[in-house]
Amino acid sequence: MFGRLAFLKRIKAPNGTYNLRKTTPSSMVFPEQPTGFFASQVATKCFRSLPKGHYVPSFRNLSTVASTGINCREGVKLLVTGGASAQKMVGIWLFGSAAWVFSMVVLGGVTRLTRSGLSMTDWKFTGSLPPLSDEDWLLEFEKYKQSPEYKRVNKGMSIEDFKFIYWMEYAHRMWGRTLGLMFALPFSYFLRKGYITLGLGLRLSAFFALGAGQGLIGWWMVKSGLEEPASEYAQPRVSPYRLAAHLTSAFAIYCGLFWTGLSVVMPEPPAESVAWVRGAAKVKRFALPVSLLVAITAVSGAFVAGNDAVCNCVLFLSFFPSFTMNY
Repeated sequence: MFGRLAFLKRIKAPNGTYNLRKTTPSSMVFPEQPTGFFASQVATKCFRSLPKGHYVPSFRNLSTVASTGINCREGVKLLVTGGASAQKMVGIWLFGSAAWVFSMVVLGGVTRLTRSGLSMTDWKFTGSLPPLSDEDWLLEFEKYKQSPEYKRVNKGMSIEDFKFIYWMEYAHRMWGRTLGLMFALPFSYFLRKGYITLGLGLRLSAFFALGAGQGLIGWWMVKSGLEEPASEYAQPRVSPYRLAAHLTSAFAIYCGLFWTGLSVVMPEPPAESVAWVRGAAKVKRFALPVSLLVAITAVSGAFVAGNDAVCNCVLFLSFFPSFTMNY
């Protein structure tokens, strides 16, 4: 009603009455759109003639959805600035670093299986050159002869056998130091280019510090194996608790780098794909218990290896019949 009256103009007649006439289009005045209760009444009258079951969208809801979509798009916190190319470079770097950490875990397992972990009796944070002459090798071999492992396990070992276990431990240590260098150089480059945000920078700095601490934890573990065992019949071995700490921190660095790489290359899930969202929800439901089970298995494996539980179990089973049935 008010919209129609807006086209009329009151003119005072000589007799004191008012006449109404239509105004020209140039003088049209558009009133403010009605809100509140009056707006709902107008909408009800306007759409009363529509067929039953016909959906009439609400402009208020449409505006709310639109604003929400804009806010969600603007609320995505990108960990890397500089566009898609920068995200790709940083993502490749993080995935490569995670793969390098995983190779460190594998190399550490091979080092333990070959019983090479106690072949180097000293440690330097920056590392050192390997023996390059026969005199240097004889000097390192003499150091190893003073260790409990040589006296109780490898007594009479030749220098050629010692070189094999020495190179295994040396490769494991230098592989870790090379990883630190290859992590620090790209990190410095990306910081200088301004690709790394503050949150990502703090996270990666924590990973770098934890990786540097891995060297200290590794030497702390090896040092426990260089001490004389409590019993004269016991073989020297590293502390299973320190071995578990060393392995757990390695897995923590690997998982952190891999997760951060995923967050960099996929800062926002493809919400337009309903199937993808439903699949991600199902994966998320089982991700936590599976991850917890894998973590418990890995840590318990460190305790099994540290205590030589597999060898003791096989030894026990080999003599088990004679204990009970006199075979």
